[in-house]
This record gives sequence, C-alpha cells and structure tokens, in this order.
Amino acid sequence: MSILLTRFSFYLSIAGMVFAGFLVLRLSAQDPVPPPPHSPPSNPFASSVAAAGIVEAQGENIALGVPVAGLVTAVHVKVWDKVESGQPLLQLDDRELKASLIGQRARVLVAEATEARLRGMLARLEKVSDNRAITREELETRRSDVQVAAAELASARATVEQTETLLTRLTVRAPRAATVLQVNTRPGEFVTPGSTRSPLVLGDLTYFQIRADIDEQVAPRVRPGMKAVGYLKGDTQKPISLEFVRVDPFIIPKVSLTGGSIERVDTRVLQVIYRCPFSPTNTLYVGQQLDLYLEE
Repeated sequence: MSILLTRFSFYLSIAGMVFAGFLVLRLSAQDPVPPPPHSPPSNPFASSVAAAGIVEAQGENIALGVPVAGLVTAVHVKVWDKVESGQPLLQLDDRELKASLIGQRARVLVAEATEARLRGMLARLEKVSDNRAITREELETRRSDVQVAAAELASARATVEQTETLLTRLTVRAPRAATVLQVNTRPGEFVTPGSTRSPLVLGDLTYFQIRADIDEQVAPRVRPGMKAVGYLKGDTQKPISLEFVRVDPFIIPKVSLTGGSIERVDTRVLQVIYRCPFSPTNTLYVGQQLDLYLEE
C-alpha cells in the first residue's frame, strides 16, 4: 500500500511540474502585434525632409482676450459664424459703469450751468464803463472764476468721455473679418485677462495654413520654396499638395506634439509655413495634424 501511495505521489508531482512549465510558457508567450489601423504614408520624393505639421487658419488663429475681468452678459456669435471687422462678439457686465455715467453726466450739467452763470456775470461787469463801480482787482477775480469754471466743466466732460470709452471696451469686437472657430464661454461665466483658455477663437478660412515643425538637426537641409506634400492622420492615401509661404527665421522649442511613444519633447524646431486652399474635397480642420515630406 505504501509503495502504491509513493508511486502515486511521484507521478502526481511529475504532472504538477509539467503543468507548471506549460503554464509558465503560456503566460510568457507574447501576443502577436496587431497591424496598424492605417498604413503609414509613402514618401513621394527620392530625397526629402520629414516634418510634423498642424493646420491653422490663414494668418494664424486669433485667440481673443478681454480687457478686464468681468461677468459675461451676452455672446453674440456661435461656431462657424462669419464675422466682419468691428462686429460685436462678446459683452461684459457694464451696469456699474453705466450707473457711474449717470452721476457724471449730471455733474457736467451743473458745471455747464455754473460756467454760464459766471461768464454772464463777467460779461455784464465788463460792460460797465464807470471804473468806480468795480475795481480792476474784482474784475480779474471774476475772470479767474470763469476760467476755473471752464476747467471744471472740461474735467467733468473728460470724465464722461473716459467712462464712455471704458464702456466701449466692455464690448469685445472682431479685429478683422474671420470665422468663429471656438466659443469657450457662456452668459453668466466670469472671464479674466490672460486666461489660458480664450473665450473666443477666430480664424480666416479662405486658406488653411500648415505650420511644419522640422527638428533642428535637419534644419540646415531646409531651403525656401521647397515643394511639400502632406498626409492627414488616418488618411494616408490622399496626398495634399501644399504651397510654400515662408520660413520663420527663429528656432523655438517644440510645442506641437504628435503623441508618438518615441517622440522627443525637448527638441527645438524650425517652423516652415505652407498653405492649402479651402476645398470641400480636403477635409481639413484647424488643429488637425499632418505628416509632411519636403522635397530636397
């Protein structure tokens, strides 16, 4: 009996070791790498410089700011609206300034009445021909009083103009003709100057501007006027021909990231600007990324 039990334990340990080895091999096996969802773009040139590009509006995007911190009372536009230069876009709370303006205009009326009264008195005194009726010193005092009243009137009117100018600043207007790309605020929200998120973003979509980032290691190979072809992320079968605009003469730290796992974020880049006409066949959107090839 003991011999059978010993043999059973031996065979059982052997089976356990075999199962453990199989389990280790199973767990250590790597799953096959799945194919990429989209084939990478093909380089159309025999010799080229690769770059990562981002789509902008013509003349770059306009991130509007506000002159003062305040409560948003009205937003006059929505995304895709076309606006003209000077068109109201955003209204900040102006009730406090309007209340101050009422008192300031009343003070202008008081100053006008005072100045008119003193000027009338002076005119009557200047018509008196008898020097015994009024002395020269009193006449000069009356003239000084008129000048002081005129200065107070000018000051009151300047205060009104200043307040009206401040009221005008609370209406944010379009700096130029463009299309509304983003609306990041709503009535009732509080906005501040210098915020990292602009309340409104505008852009001219007559042309799309492509800003290509080229690593400074290959920047010496870049020449003005280089022909370029771009491919949208996820659509590598439709090349987009680009027109050269300029080379920015200033190398900057890289800020537009593609999200690649091996991408260096401390790279400095030379920026080359291209443009692409707006077309329904080119499904480009501001902020979209492209893979670019610049022909050497």
